[in-house]
Amino acid sequence: MSLNDATTSSREILTGLHDLMASRTHAQAKLNKVVEVIGEAVDSEVCSIYLLREGVLELFATRGLNQEAVHVTKLALGEGLVGQIAQHKRVLNLDEATSHPDFVYRPETGEEMYHSFAGVPIIHREKAVGVLAVQHAEARSYDEVEIETLQTVAMVLAELIAHAELIDPAGADAASLRETGTLRLEGLRLVEGMGGGHAVYHQPRVEIEYTVAEDVEAERARVYSAFRRMREQIDNLASQSEFGVGGEHQDVLETYKMFAYDEGWSRRINAAIDSGLTAEAAIERVQQRTRSRMQEIDDPLLKERMHDLEDLSNRLLRIVSGQLGTAAQMGLRRDSILIARNLGPAELLEYDRRRLKGVVLEEGSLTAHVTIVARAMGVPVLGRVRDVRRLIGEGDELLLDVGEASVVVRPTPAIAEAFDAKLALSQKRRAEFAAMREQEPITRDGIRVTVMVNAGLRDDVAALDVMGADGIGLFRTEFQFLVSATLPQRERQQRLYKDVLDAAGDKPVIFRTLDIGGDKALPYLRGHKLGEEENPAMGWRALRLSLDRDGLMKAQARALIEAAAGRTLNVMFPMVCEPWEFDQAQALFEAQRQWVLAHSRALPVEIRYGCMLEVPALAEALDILLPKLDFLSIGTNDLTQFLFAADRANPRLAERYDWLSPTILRFLRRVTAQASEAKVPVASCGEMGGRALEAMALIGLGIERLSITPAAVGPIKAMVRSLDAAALRTEMAEWLAHPPANMRATLTGWAAANSVAVG
Repeated sequence: MSLNDATTSSREILTGLHDLMASRTHAQAKLNKVVEVIGEAVDSEVCSIYLLREGVLELFATRGLNQEAVHVTKLALGEGLVGQIAQHKRVLNLDEATSHPDFVYRPETGEEMYHSFAGVPIIHREKAVGVLAVQHAEARSYDEVEIETLQTVAMVLAELIAHAELIDPAGADAASLRETGTLRLEGLRLVEGMGGGHAVYHQPRVEIEYTVAEDVEAERARVYSAFRRMREQIDNLASQSEFGVGGEHQDVLETYKMFAYDEGWSRRINAAIDSGLTAEAAIERVQQRTRSRMQEIDDPLLKERMHDLEDLSNRLLRIVSGQLGTAAQMGLRRDSILIARNLGPAELLEYDRRRLKGVVLEEGSLTAHVTIVARAMGVPVLGRVRDVRRLIGEGDELLLDVGEASVVVRPTPAIAEAFDAKLALSQKRRAEFAAMREQEPITRDGIRVTVMVNAGLRDDVAALDVMGADGIGLFRTEFQFLVSATLPQRERQQRLYKDVLDAAGDKPVIFRTLDIGGDKALPYLRGHKLGEEENPAMGWRALRLSLDRDGLMKAQARALIEAAAGRTLNVMFPMVCEPWEFDQAQALFEAQRQWVLAHSRALPVEIRYGCMLEVPALAEALDILLPKLDFLSIGTNDLTQFLFAADRANPRLAERYDWLSPTILRFLRRVTAQASEAKVPVASCGEMGGRALEAMALIGLGIERLSITPAAVGPIKAMVRSLDAAALRTEMAEWLAHPPANMRATLTGWAAANSVAVG
């Protein structure tokens, strides 16, 4: 079937369905006629409609199968081909249905003579309420345009089914099943902080009243007008952001604008209008297709781009329908916690920051655009909170504590009082830590501990002055790549690195070269997609990728060298496994230094080279590597998962292996001793050093350089200033020689007995 034929066929079917909807016949008669209209229009021998009733898919109408099977044939969600389509809300297109592993034969249908099968979900309010299926006797795959026609028809069918009150009430209204007592929901820490307020849903649902167009050109004009208004809104948001010029959040908004002006998106909506849909239905149809494609994407960064497109679709739908806008456009009347499945960055910017105390997302990730913008706004965000629409009601009181990775719903007075006390203490401690900005982290016995911060955004550099940190011990250069829609060019990289060095002033900055791959895949890097490897964390990532794709590293090397002209440049290579990898990376940088020199451009006064010890194998070659290094950083996050063969992203293993295990501590002591003997400064770089008790243990091992999250600088300074390092080191030597049953409890007890501030 050609595209024109498909458009004509869709329009003919929708016209027929429009007439059916307007008729006064009862629902069953309408469905019986529907399968005839669709079957004739797409020249299908079988056309069947299954509806979800009481959790079971029931054959409601058919053309081609035995009529005796209607209301008799039933399939559970996930059972058979139809059950799979409804459960996963995705299309099946098979030239030989019986060869599919989920095929289930129902003898009463008489379908044994049919080979090919195509089915699409019937979706109402993002919930699968049924399945539309066609079958042919010949074995053949259905064309993409035929599947598109079926999906368009299924969308209109959803309206017919809803108006005929055939939507299954069981589970259709999640609000009716909502809990009423106090709940504690857990999620993923995205932006740290605490906040209390009343639940506000970001997006009231836009109800589409009419799906079939009376006048195609009139609908097209409405969409064009809506596109113009939407683009004006996005342009205004991008130009009026109040939290600073520059920074990665600006890159995010530029990417967002790129989607708003994407002609491919508007063309797809136009094509849906051509098929006979109203403007609202056409936008929703394209949005449904985006959602179904998101389900098939493994790449988390590409999924985030899809979320931006969904955000824009929602905005466009609200404009074209003239229906109520987001909670931001209605205005927050009191302190609020925003609830959403996901948010686009521009939508978050619309909220009154005086009233917005936090965000709870059903989805979200650390590299999502909304996370980057929220961090710049200073708004706490908790992600990956399941079932929020069922468990949280509009107006419910919420207490959000991202540090605890939780939100309390409808708290008791006692819980609220404890939360207020913790929030007040947190604010008081923040003030105390801020007052310590000028105080140096020196132990009671006179050891000066270097406390640096981990950063990845231009805005993070502000923490150096706010918290009084000694410098940036790890600048994650990959963040610029993760938030960009295209590969950042060398000049753009150079501007960022120079801005960071300028902002840091006399304080050192250690730039880690690109650590992409694993859970940080780049959709625009051809040949590299998450999911191609069984274990991406141990696969083609970090320095391995940079040495293979040395063009990436050459561009980054030149950008860093030219940005650091007249200053000291500190470069650190991630995931080094053997000395020769460090040698190759250093040689590549030196070659770029010679190029810059040959072209009479200013050079850094010195380039200091270091590497991260994350792979345990490198510890066996330190005697070879240390003489070549200016500094060594121990990456405790990856090191722990590699030592224990335990994926740190796996929730089952997250609490199983303790950073204060004698295994980890003995390993770190051995590395520290070797580095000290070679007179190479060694630092701990990762979450371990940002926790007061763990940082105390690191100092007890002889590590006197910590690179941590900015929020941890104050607590770590307080711990250091209350510690007698020599006394602890004496005890640590004994504990590691004869490990206690519970090292954490032993360290906690020692800290309490010696008044060390680890609480």
